[in-house]
Amino acid sequence: MSPHVLVLGGTTEARALAGELSARPGTRVTTSLAGRVRRPGAVAGELRVGGFGGARGLADWLREQRVDAVVDATHPFARAITANAARAAGATGLPLVVLRRPGWRPGPRDDWHPVPSLDAAADLLPRLGHRVLLTTGRLGLAAFAHLTDLRFVVRSVEPPEPPVPPHTHVLLARGPFTVADETALLREHRLDVLVTKDSGGTATAAKLTAARDLGLPVVVVRRPPLPDGVTAVEDVPTALRRLDALARP
Repeated sequence: MSPHVLVLGGTTEARALAGELSARPGTRVTTSLAGRVRRPGAVAGELRVGGFGGARGLADWLREQRVDAVVDATHPFARAITANAARAAGATGLPLVVLRRPGWRPGPRDDWHPVPSLDAAADLLPRLGHRVLLTTGRLGLAAFAHLTDLRFVVRSVEPPEPPVPPHTHVLLARGPFTVADETALLREHRLDVLVTKDSGGTATAAKLTAARDLGLPVVVVRRPPLPDGVTAVEDVPTALRRLDALARP
């Protein structure tokens, strides 16, 4: 029978991986999206949208669909999905490959302030600035809703979910962004601090360069740890090699 690979997707790397796997003769690929974005881009192979019902529901689906391997290529901050994937793979005895793009690293001229959570970022903000570019996504803005003295520009692909800070200007946009674009945005709104998650990759990294060039502090929310016993690969070619190695008898 043809091998069946489930790709837990939603990232550029997941889309690229699905394309590579689908191009292999006899390989069936299903990409699963959580459904948080209303208009996901095209994905090679089969597409599934929506949750599984936790680790047990995912394990049941893996058995029903006769999946041979699971690749978790979700966003680095999709902690619950990664935990469920690890538990479901363990329950079914299936191999799991976790694909995570490398995180960002500060340079000598960067003024970075790493924090463990959005709540910690909100606690730190008043000491760093008062006009904030907030690029942590549309979820979790409740952590900043009590900061009534600060002004926020919130950028996300989809409209943010309430509650949000009272003085908020929303920009709906999808990367990649250029350094010139990000510099113009920071200057136009007279922003003096940037808040971001350590998403990694190049699509949204230009804001870090723009902040560095303008001498602005950057609050960086660190990634959650992977589940115990789980390691990650950093790119699509390595994920493919890992899958090939797992398929060998």
